[in-house]
Amino acid sequence: MDAVVLYKEACLASLPPEWPEDLLPGIQARVKSTSQKIVVLDDDPTGTQTVHGLPVLTTWSVQTLREALQEPGPGFFILTNSRSLERQAACVRGMEIGINLQTAAELAGIPIEVISRSDSTLRGHFPDEVEAVAKAMGTAKRPYLIMPFFPEGGRLTINDVHYVAEEESLVPAAMTAYARDAAFGFKHSDLKQWVAEKTGGHIPAAAVTAITLDDIRKGGPERVADLLGSVRDNTACIVNAVTYRDVEVIVAGLAGAAETGRRFLFRTAAAFVRVMTGIEPRTDFLAREELVTDTPAGGLFVVGSYVPKTTAQVRALLEQTDIEPVEIGVANLLAEAGPDAEIEQAANRVNSLLAAGRDVILYTSRELITGTDVKASLDIGQVVSNSLIRIIDGLDLQPRYLVAKGGITSSDVATLGLGVRRALISGQVLPGVPVWQLENDSRYPGMSYIVFPGNVGSDDALVNIQQKLARG
Repeated sequence: MDAVVLYKEACLASLPPEWPEDLLPGIQARVKSTSQKIVVLDDDPTGTQTVHGLPVLTTWSVQTLREALQEPGPGFFILTNSRSLERQAACVRGMEIGINLQTAAELAGIPIEVISRSDSTLRGHFPDEVEAVAKAMGTAKRPYLIMPFFPEGGRLTINDVHYVAEEESLVPAAMTAYARDAAFGFKHSDLKQWVAEKTGGHIPAAAVTAITLDDIRKGGPERVADLLGSVRDNTACIVNAVTYRDVEVIVAGLAGAAETGRRFLFRTAAAFVRVMTGIEPRTDFLAREELVTDTPAGGLFVVGSYVPKTTAQVRALLEQTDIEPVEIGVANLLAEAGPDAEIEQAANRVNSLLAAGRDVILYTSRELITGTDVKASLDIGQVVSNSLIRIIDGLDLQPRYLVAKGGITSSDVATLGLGVRRALISGQVLPGVPVWQLENDSRYPGMSYIVFPGNVGSDDALVNIQQKLARG
């Protein structure tokens, strides 16, 4: 084990004070003064959880990308949903998107910066999909910059160790359930060791540069720029961070390093995206009136995520509200007889309850079933997701609201169940829980779609949403 559990309050109190200068105005000025667009490749839809006012694309033809590049604003998201794919398929998708992005940028005459946004608990196809995109765009020699910091979810990096906040403790990420993920598990919380682990030793821990909190908080942007400028090709740099001011210092330092020609391949969580795009944080959450539609039908939660946090949230929702449960037995979906009977029964019940004006939670059974290897586990996940989508396809009427819980689930519900090709990020309903406004080419134009990450929120988070959106 490369780290120990820390007492959160004492640990944070021991850190040096933040860099004193508010750097966001300067970052915003640079973003507005340049023609460069920031393109965020999101491996599931939850990466939109810190921003507002940016579009999300779920298709990536050259023409679609060219049009998006020519729109006003600092950039846009592309939902790749690559975390649902096997490694090779994720790389093929990354290569395709990279080629199309490079072509679109050249046709539009607009420079781009690409961010690979992934899970703040270190799960995903790193480095493979980042490398695939980089090879397609001719940037493969650039070093990686890795920053999984995401305060809305309690993900902090201190002394090079990535932590997950759990109540009063900071738990090293490798000691959490996320590290035991059947497809994306890992053994190291120290990010230098994590890079070595994930690259199979191709980038040894000793070759990884670390930007420390002392560098950020005592040296400021100038010190960070010098360190970033010294990072060599084909290596990596990991970043410590505890607050958004730390991210601002990093982004300001990146601007300084870029002046000397040092560019990076970014693998980050969502906090970095907000600062890089210069987006002012919203100080409020979306109101009930912005989230529900004028229909007599009930609201619908769709839950596919299996992480322990989601299970606790589902349990609280069932115990504390009068929501109607519709459970899908995963074992029944995988049985030799096939999933049809289970799907039909669930679909009929969901439609009946929604038509009666009842709020419904459609959720998979909580016992995790995995395969014998990574591919088999991903295949099981695909069967489950496809079954949920068949039920969404069979809806007879539009729900008053729709909440999808889990990255793969929310992606498939959006693209396959609702036909979303493009949406606008409205803001958040809770910290780290984004809301999309669906556009005219979707199944329910104008509807607010709540994308709830599996690993975010308190145990009462689903309860809070259901009560907020309940009929007055």
